[in-house]
Amino acid sequence: MEKLSPVRLSEEVIDVNEFLERVSFMGTKILSLDVGVGSGAFHFRDDNTDEFYTITDRGPNLACNESAQVLDIQNFCQEGRIFPVPSFTPTIYKFDIDAGGVFGTKYEFIETITLKDRDDNPISGLPNPLQVTTTENAYDKNGKKLDFDSEGVDTEAIVKLSNGTFWLAEEYGPSLIHVAANGRILERIVPAGVEADLASANYRIIGALPAILKKRQLNRGIESLAVSPDEDFLYFIMESPVAYQNSRYVRLFKVSLREFDLDSVVAEYVYVIDEPETFTADNTTQQSDVKISEMVALDTDKFIILERVTRHTKLYQLSKLEDATNILGTEWDDEAIEPSLERLSDLTAQGIIPLEKKLVFDSRRDISDLDSKIEGIALLDDQYLVFINDNDFGIKGAQTRIRLEKRVEQLNK
Repeated sequence: MEKLSPVRLSEEVIDVNEFLERVSFMGTKILSLDVGVGSGAFHFRDDNTDEFYTITDRGPNLACNESAQVLDIQNFCQEGRIFPVPSFTPTIYKFDIDAGGVFGTKYEFIETITLKDRDDNPISGLPNPLQVTTTENAYDKNGKKLDFDSEGVDTEAIVKLSNGTFWLAEEYGPSLIHVAANGRILERIVPAGVEADLASANYRIIGALPAILKKRQLNRGIESLAVSPDEDFLYFIMESPVAYQNSRYVRLFKVSLREFDLDSVVAEYVYVIDEPETFTADNTTQQSDVKISEMVALDTDKFIILERVTRHTKLYQLSKLEDATNILGTEWDDEAIEPSLERLSDLTAQGIIPLEKKLVFDSRRDISDLDSKIEGIALLDDQYLVFINDNDFGIKGAQTRIRLEKRVEQLNK
């Protein structure tokens, strides 16, 4: 399919302003919330070059222990998170941007797709009633505890396939979610053993991911997802090391697709994240501050990985999966093994060769004023890419921005 019309792109910064709701907390503190559209991004190859998709996460939320700082309310709730708009539905947006147009740079949503169950009821972003892995309590704007929701999802990444369906990455399960073109969830693929906890969901649950992923850290599930150009493979990588916060070893997976559906997980590799001190814009020594927030495929088995803290973003190119050790199905997928992979001091002593990565972008060097908390990147053509940040629904006053940069050749070198 040919693109509908030629589009001239230019380097631009576009502010995104989408009002969600004004919320009063316990009848005192009032926050004006925006829609946080930038948890992931993807450009579908048959679309115009000025069009791309994004995905929200679970909706506005903040930790109970942040209530004094953000809401000026002490002891708002016990351990857990505040969901001021519990009815929020995770949503896919399709952007059309007009960069450098006659009336200035602007955007519009040409498609808005809310996630739905098999009966087309809207899905929430509330935590799941998980027993075999960690979960967290949720509270409303008045401090009332909310019920768990077996259908709730915390979506973080998106790709679209040529048959019109989407695959999404999700943190709670953690899971991969196959979604119809209208937003209906076709299936949610979770680690083996998690499916029983979600049995009451009104959509299909399949326990087909490696069981070791049940040990993911809370709120550090699957945040990055990519698809090969021929659509034969999905790739996903965990946001952080499984279970052990001080580790630098993050698991990356390759999944085969058959007629657009998940066939099987075919490979698992070790990706070594950078040390926190190298993210100089953030001034941190905590290894747990380093996260992986996005990936995008350049070709089969060749892609870009986004590492970040908050203010400092790096992009690494991976292109030699065949040179790394495939640990799928080995002892390192055994939940009982001690020490676990993440606690190893020397991978090579165990015969494990990690993925080789090459730095191709460093915001400190290349775009010093890049926004904080970049979570989405999309390649629009062979020259331009989009950065988009997660503003956390404006709870702390952050702005969502789209940034177009002529840097694709730099990523591909």
